[in-house]
Order: sequence, then C-alpha cells, then structure tokens
Amino acid sequence: MDFSSLIPAFGNLAVTVAAFILALIPIVGIHEFGHYIVGRWSGIKADVFSIGAGPVLVSRTDRRGTRWQIAALPVGGYVKFHGDQNAASANADTEALSHMDEAERRQTLHGAPLWARAATVAAGPFINFLFSAVIFTVLAFSTGVWTDPLTVAEAKPVPGVEGVLEPGDEILAIAGLPTPKLEEFGDYIDSLPNASPLDWTLGRDGAEITVSTLHPYPPMVDYVAPQSAASDAKLQVGDLVETVDGTRVATFDDMKALIEGGEGKPVALGINRAGEQIELSLTPRRVDEPLPEGGYQTNWRIGIGGGLVFEPATSVPGLGTAIGAGYGAVKYIIQASLQGIYHMVAGNISSCNMRGVITIAETSGDVASQGFIAFIRFIAVLSTAIGLLNLFPIPVLDGGHLMFHAYEAIRGKPPSDRIMSLLTMLGLAVVIGIMAFGLTNDLFCP
Repeated sequence: MDFSSLIPAFGNLAVTVAAFILALIPIVGIHEFGHYIVGRWSGIKADVFSIGAGPVLVSRTDRRGTRWQIAALPVGGYVKFHGDQNAASANADTEALSHMDEAERRQTLHGAPLWARAATVAAGPFINFLFSAVIFTVLAFSTGVWTDPLTVAEAKPVPGVEGVLEPGDEILAIAGLPTPKLEEFGDYIDSLPNASPLDWTLGRDGAEITVSTLHPYPPMVDYVAPQSAASDAKLQVGDLVETVDGTRVATFDDMKALIEGGEGKPVALGINRAGEQIELSLTPRRVDEPLPEGGYQTNWRIGIGGGLVFEPATSVPGLGTAIGAGYGAVKYIIQASLQGIYHMVAGNISSCNMRGVITIAETSGDVASQGFIAFIRFIAVLSTAIGLLNLFPIPVLDGGHLMFHAYEAIRGKPPSDRIMSLLTMLGLAVVIGIMAFGLTNDLFCP
C-alpha cells in the first residue's frame, strides 16, 4: 500500500496533524472541564487538570490546590480527583484514603455521595453537547436567515452569473414565474423549467429589468466534501459542471441523477472553471445516507454540494430561532450517529462507514483548508460525536462509570473490586478493538 496517499492533497502531514490537534484540544479541554467544574460544585477536589499526556511542559497550582498543566502529547487529557489511584478515576487509592478523616474523604471522588459522583461523570459528555450547541447557535447568528423578498447579496463566482446579478437585486420572477414566500422557495425551484439559461425579472434601483443567466440551482460546485472523490480529483468551489459523460446538464439535479444512475461507474465531467474548459474523471463512492422516515439508502456520490447562483441577503435571526438551530443540529448528529451504528451492526450498511483516527485527522486538514467557519463547524460536529461516544456503557468510558453508578443505586452498594477490575479490562479491550477496527477501515476501505 502507498502510505503517502494518506496525506491529504491540500498540504503536508505536518499541517494535517496541526489541524487535528487544533480540533481536538478544545473538545478534550471542554470535556474535562465539565468533569472538573461539576466535581468542584459537588464538593470533590481535583488534584490535577491536564491537557495532553506524558511529560509536563508547563504547570501552575491554584489556590484550591489543583495543578493545571499542559503535557507534551496533545492527544487527550484528564482530571485526577483527590483520592484517585490514577488519572482514569476507576480505582481509589486505598492507602491514601485510609489516612483521611471523614471531611477529607468527602472531597474525594470515591468518598462523595452517589449523586455527586454521577453528576461529575455525566458532566463531561453533557458539556460536549452544550459546547456544540453554542457553536451552532453562534453560527446561526453569523450566517443569518434569508430576507424576504429574496434579495441578492453577492453573485457567486460562476461563469455566466458574475456581472449579470448585482448586490441589491430583488428576485421578482424566474422564467415568468413570480417568486413566492421564502418557505415555498424549495418547491418553486423544482417547478422551474429544466433548462439554462433562464430569464430573470429583477427589481434594481427602483426599476424592473430582465436578464438572462443560469438556472438558480445549476450544476455548480458550492462545497467539496473532505475525503471524497471530488476532493481527490481537485474539484473546486465555483466550478460549473457542463457535461456528464458528454451529456449536457442544466441543473444540479440533472447532474446528480446521471452520476447516481451509473451506480459507481467512473464518470467524466466537463468543467467550466473561470472560463477555462477542463475535463476530470472520477469514480463515485458508496454513501449510506439516513432517510427521514428511518433506515438508510445507498447512493453513489462524488462529494460535492450545490447551491444558488447568488448569496442571498440575510438578517440576524431571533435568539429563539438561533438556539433552536443549535439544539436541532446536535439532536440530528446524535440521531444519525445512533442510526448508523445500529444499521452497521445489523448489516444493513457497510462497516466502512466507521472510520478511525487517520480519517478524522485527514478530514480535519481538509476542512481547515475550506476556511474558519467550516473548521469551527467541524469542531462542533466532532464534539457531539465524542460526547456521544463517551456515553456508551463501556467500562473505562464515562458511560461505563454511569453504568456502575446505576448498579450501585439499585443494589445499594458498588460492584466488588474484583468485578470492577475485570469489567474495566474488558472495556479497555473493547475500546482498543473499536479503535483497531476504525484504523483498519482507514487503511483498506475505499
């Protein structure tokens, strides 16, 4: 295998690793801070708060006796609570606990009430979800919502559009069909003639004019997915796909239908890139996508997204709308992830959908190359995924600790030390197995 192919095309390995670390550090930091702050509020003392592992690079002890440190290996982090035998907080330091009085034992994780221990453990994943929701909420504010009537903020850099549509143009009609309210605009696009160019009626500077330009949803590259066939083939945002295997296409849906109809066969795309005619050949990849009604559908994708030929003018949404968007994004990621896992286990979709650290690192680099907003959005998605993963009922993960706490709540006592040690080793083996499986998919899945 040519391992050099694992380095993303946009840059070198160092840049990829740097992007991965920049994505991981805030996610790990916020996760561990969740454990720390709820533990502190619950009367549990933290001896060490570490970002990274291995040799300590810099540290400072605060007035509460907590040592805050940055370690040399920027992968992971931990909070070591008072009375813990190690950073995993799985076992108590029985020797140290035996020399503590009741007040000091209450400050340890193992001597605290069950409610305090459970809240401290659950806070890590919870704050990951909250962190993601806040990011998505802020992004909703920054991107805004479309104004009504639909107005051009800026024409996309696509041949045939630049210089035709101007900022401030109100879209009054397309192909003689008056534009509807925004909530009906998706159906309106589908009702337009399947042709390009079309006549647009615009309100400009108080006058009504007609111009001829592309279909509003043309076969234009508005987004390139990381680790996709389009990314490998060097498709660029702003490319206009004019032909698929020699057949002219007028809309994005035209192009999509022809590509998906090939069921994975290589396709040749005729591209207009800033007036230059080029041809690219690429092979669509299998993608198992969730359906609104549940279940999955296999499609063949090259990994591009489309959009309107112009950036719509926007206004700042209300606080409730933005918060709803943030909550909805986190909810969707969790639901889609759980559905994906279920259907992989059931054999309904390919196990290649589960990837490991190499793909995550590569994706970090690819997304970073697409700009700050895309990278921040990726961090939010990854934070939700890590929070969800930590809730799985596997010993050594937060969900495993919560499972032990649930057992204690029901039985009135925790599992024995022998059972805890056995389950912890088993959980560690499961986690290592999952990581190995993901890494194998990174190396050998298409």
